[in-house]
Amino acid sequence: MDLRRVALFPYLSESAAYLRSLNISLSDLLKDGAYGRARTRGFERVRVALEKGEKEPPTDPPLVKPEETLTEILSYPISRMLVSCVADQYLIRRYALMEAIRAQLHLEREDPAFIASLAKDLGLDLQVLDGGSRIHFTDFLKHTSAMREKGWKLINQLVDTGYVRLSREKALRVLRNAVQRRIESELPRPVNDEILGALRPQAQDLKALLAARKERFKAEELGKVSITRFPPCMYNLLAAIQNHENVPHSGRFAIVTFLHHIGLSNEEIFKVFGDVPDFAADVTRYQIEHITGTIGATEYSTPECSTMKSYGL
Repeated sequence: MDLRRVALFPYLSESAAYLRSLNISLSDLLKDGAYGRARTRGFERVRVALEKGEKEPPTDPPLVKPEETLTEILSYPISRMLVSCVADQYLIRRYALMEAIRAQLHLEREDPAFIASLAKDLGLDLQVLDGGSRIHFTDFLKHTSAMREKGWKLINQLVDTGYVRLSREKALRVLRNAVQRRIESELPRPVNDEILGALRPQAQDLKALLAARKERFKAEELGKVSITRFPPCMYNLLAAIQNHENVPHSGRFAIVTFLHHIGLSNEEIFKVFGDVPDFAADVTRYQIEHITGTIGATEYSTPECSTMKSYGL
């Protein structure tokens, strides 16, 4: 068993089996001084998920020494327990997103055989070929449904006997989505009084960070605008954003153009996006200014109904 891979891909079946084989009691993991670094690292995984975004990839320990590898392995269940103690949907999605970004970065250095085995563990029918991969179209649709850019639409893919041909880069992006979906589906986990008591200080720190982030980037009421009079597509997009969901880029583009053309300022539009799990303030502000023509020659129009339908919005 490759312990480095157990540490880097802790959500796989092999990693879970290894954790069980260590026979470390829950009480020891939560309280024993020997696992203090694992608890600190577990907290750090969740904190980074809250404070960093997609454009700021996480920095992981080097995993040179056996004790570093063990600490990383044990930090994953600690981080899941912390997320479950807080049990906030926005935090769950931020955490799953960051773990998935971490997975994609590590997979870039892995060989085709391991990538294929990881896909199988995640339940994907993905085959690694010379110079690329192919994945069954049902898995492709399942794990790219939120990616509405033209480059990801099924009609623009090369499909052969039910399989979509993918470059290595695109295959890793699909796997990232599959990892995110798995982690999100498993959280929050049930936590007992022992877990709640032992992790209360760290959980309270995370709640404070979460509250501060939501206050800073909260999606606010639109003031002079009546949301109930929005077209259904725009109403649903705004509802998804305020429900902490990851809205596809095509949806974000559409809602920005719509809000701009009904009279909202760039700053008012910016505040709408505060509840999106992969929110990055500088990137969001730049995109809004670009779409509204503030920093470019083009002021984009809101997509027509037929275009919205083609995007699945």
